Amino acid sequence: MHVVFFGDQHVESFGGAQVSMRLQRRFLEKAGHTVTVVAPRMHGPRGRAIAPDAGYLDMPSIPITPDREYSFTWPGRRTDTWVDAALASRPPVDLVHVQADFWGAFIGHRFARRHGLPVVHTMHNRVDVGIAATVPFPSLVLRTLNAWERRALGMSGPGNDGWAYLRRFAGRADAVTAPSGHFAHRLEQHGVVPGSRHLSESSRHVDVVWNGIDDDVLDAVLAEGPRVRADGPPRLVWLGRMSPEKRLLPFLEAVAASGIRAGVQVLGGGGQLRAARRLVERLGPVADVDFVGRAPYDEVLRRLRAADALVQTSIGFETQGMTPFEAATLGTPAIVSDPDIARELESGFWAVGGGADAAPAAADASVGALAATLRTAAADIEAGRAPAANPAVRDRFRQSSRTAAMLEVYDRVLAR
Repeated sequence: MHVVFFGDQHVESFGGAQVSMRLQRRFLEKAGHTVTVVAPRMHGPRGRAIAPDAGYLDMPSIPITPDREYSFTWPGRRTDTWVDAALASRPPVDLVHVQADFWGAFIGHRFARRHGLPVVHTMHNRVDVGIAATVPFPSLVLRTLNAWERRALGMSGPGNDGWAYLRRFAGRADAVTAPSGHFAHRLEQHGVVPGSRHLSESSRHVDVVWNGIDDDVLDAVLAEGPRVRADGPPRLVWLGRMSPEKRLLPFLEAVAASGIRAGVQVLGGGGQLRAARRLVERLGPVADVDFVGRAPYDEVLRRLRAADALVQTSIGFETQGMTPFEAATLGTPAIVSDPDIARELESGFWAVGGGADAAPAAADASVGALAATLRTAAADIEAGRAPAANPAVRDRFRQSSRTAAMLEVYDRVLAR
C-alpha cells in the first residue's frame, strides 16, 4: 500500500515525533509498503545538508525559529494545489496518516477529504499543556487555533480549548492512535475519538501504539556486551529538547540543591541552552555537568546504556515520554517526574514524590522533591540497590512490533 504521512515539521528536524516518523517509514518500507512524507521544507545549514530523498515531499515554507530548524506552511488552496500536483506523479495513495497537530494536520485532512481517502490520525501532542508551557496568553492562542481549524477544515463545533481542537481532527478520522495508554485514556475521557461515519459505536476508541526504537540500532548496541557499571560517582543522563515544558532548568536547580556527587550529561539542544549554561555557572553544583549537545541516535543509545540512570523531568506534557522507554530497553532505570509515565513503565524507576517503583497519585513539580529523589537515586546507585529496568519493555518497544501493530490499524481501516 501507499501511505502518505503529513507532519508539522520535516522529519529530519529535531523532535520525538520526527524520530518516530522516520522509524515508521523505514519499517513500513521494510515490510514492502510505500511511504511519502509531506512536511514543510527545512531551512538553514541542517536543511541544506539533507540528502535528496524520493520519499520526502518538502512543501514551500518559511522558517519560524531563530535557528531555522522549524518551518511553517500555510494551509490553503495554493498549498492544496502544490500537494496534489506533487503526489500526482506517485503511486495512487491508499491511506493518509496525519501525524501533526497544526498546519500539517490541516493540510493532511484537506488532502484526504478532496480525494476521499481514509485517515489515521496519531495524536503526538497534548496541545493545551504544550501551549501553556511555551507561549504567553495561552487561552488567546487556543481560541485562535480553534477558529483557524474551523476555517481551514470547514468545520463547526463548540469549545475553544485544547480538547475541542483535538476532537475536530478526530471527528474526521477513521482511526485515532496514541503513543501511550495514559494519553489514550485521557483522549477518550474528553471525547477525542474517531468520528468517521463508517464507524460503529464499538469502534470509536483510541488505539494505543507506542513509538518504538530501531531494532537494528538496538541490537547493535546490545551486542557490544553486557551492561556493567563502571567505578566512580553515579552517571546521570538528561535527554531532550531544551524548552520550558521539558523542565531542564528546574532539573539543573535540583542537581545543585541536591548536593550529589555525580556526572551529569545533558544531551540535546534548543532555545534554553544558553540559560542552562549560565545557571550552572551561577549555582556551581557539586556534580559535574557536561552539555554534550545533539548526537547521532546510536551514540545517544550508547550513552543511555552506559548511564546509571536517565532523568525525565517534564510533567503532564508528554503523550508518551520516549526517553525512559529507550533507557529501559537498554537496561537503564529512570528517575521519573511524571506519574503517568511511571505507571506506563510499571517498574524500573525512582518516582519523584513516590519512590522506587511507586508512582505517586499526583505530580510534584518542586525543585525540592526532585532534589530529594536525586539524592535517593544516587545513594541507591552507589550502594548497588538501583531498581532493575522492566525487561518487558524491550520487546514491546521494538519498532518492528510497533509497525506490526500500526499495520493492523491500517488494515482495519481499509477493510471498511
